[in-house]
Amino acid sequence: MAVSSLSLSWVSTTSSNKLNLPHSNDLPRETALSSRNNTITCSRETASSDESHCKRRLLLLKVGALTASLLPARSLLAQEIPANYRAFVDSEDGYSYVYPSEWREFDFRAHDSAFKDKFMQLHNVRVRFIPTDKKDIHDMGPMEEVIYYLVNHVYAAPNQVADIINTQEKTVDGKNYYTIEFQLRSPNFSTVSFATIAIGNGRYYTMIVGANERRWRRYRDRLKVVADSFKVLDI
Repeated sequence: MAVSSLSLSWVSTTSSNKLNLPHSNDLPRETALSSRNNTITCSRETASSDESHCKRRLLLLKVGALTASLLPARSLLAQEIPANYRAFVDSEDGYSYVYPSEWREFDFRAHDSAFKDKFMQLHNVRVRFIPTDKKDIHDMGPMEEVIYYLVNHVYAAPNQVADIINTQEKTVDGKNYYTIEFQLRSPNFSTVSFATIAIGNGRYYTMIVGANERRWRRYRDRLKVVADSFKVLDI
């Protein structure tokens, strides 16, 4: 079966309904809560009993808003976020993953979300997606052909030599994922990365997390945690 051709017109969306969740040990004792769409105003002239009632309503509203915002993260938080990682949950676009807690968010062209090490620029994770009428990654064709096409014709630039190191398939909550470990060699530098792909919500998702080839052995296991954490959420 021929491998399906993939468009490179990647979709980028706003950052609404995106949550950065730290490991439980990093959570502050007090959390600021806010509601954008609901406002309750307590007048200074309100009687004490009415003022107390108003404050209780405001507290309930804020707690409700926080609970609602965290619901998409329940599947991720069911498994504790690993130490020294933070969780990114995008309930609007339907995906989540964890990343090293010292990494910082940045804009990566045509990607929906991205984080990187502030000192080592090639150490980063990024996620993007495109619309698709396929229901599952198996609909794209045989696994070996799909992975070869992606690594050599999508991930690699024309001046790069690609090597596929390892491949893995898994099923989580009824959704199938491929994780590919691959190396890209350029004239001036070389990188090694994991790519995790999945299909859901009428979208084809790709997460890539990688590092400089010289540091790959040192950081590989840590970056594998990121690759394995990627989940497609129902929206």
